[in-house]
Amino acid sequence: MKILCVSDMEAPQLHSAVNLRRQYSDIDLIVSCGDMPPGYLDFISTIISVPMFYVRGNHDEIYKDDPPGGIDLHGRVVEYKGLTLAGLEGSIRYNAGEIQYTQMQMHWQVVQLGTKVLWNRVTGRRGIDLFVTHSPARNIHDGGDFAHRGFDSFINVLKWYRPRYMLHGHVHTWDRRKIVRTQFRSTCVLNINPFTVLELEPQSAS
Repeated sequence: MKILCVSDMEAPQLHSAVNLRRQYSDIDLIVSCGDMPPGYLDFISTIISVPMFYVRGNHDEIYKDDPPGGIDLHGRVVEYKGLTLAGLEGSIRYNAGEIQYTQMQMHWQVVQLGTKVLWNRVTGRRGIDLFVTHSPARNIHDGGDFAHRGFDSFINVLKWYRPRYMLHGHVHTWDRRKIVRTQFRSTCVLNINPFTVLELEPQSAS
């Protein structure tokens, strides 16, 4: 399965319907890691004609009144064609924005998500293939400034729930020396900003 992952910055090549049809006609799924205009996401998913899953970034307050046409993953565990996706939105709280969380608030979000992950396993379904977030985990791809600090509790997600991949944005990659791919135990952590094509196959239930 081929997944087009987008985050934070609009890519000129994804604004072209001709280019989307030519270069991305084999995409099966779109995943947004946040801070994306709804119209941009709707354009891409309409042209490619595939489902789109997303989490909100810290700048996505507009989604309350004008959400993109996809499935919001925040706090959910969702299965699609053999893949299991889970998501948590937002960033560390650094001002009065509504899609921001303290470390403790996100800790409880992680615990609540965990009950759904464990239920999946108890009922014989798969573990998590894609853990989709806006913010990075603490000390994995996060920034030196407070606004781009990662969540401590996301490290617990990687330890406790062992997703195959963690996809995040929030931290820009203008500096191409930045590390954007890190293996943490059994999870491959990817900063997909501004866009990345990921290929993976569903795995059998365990």
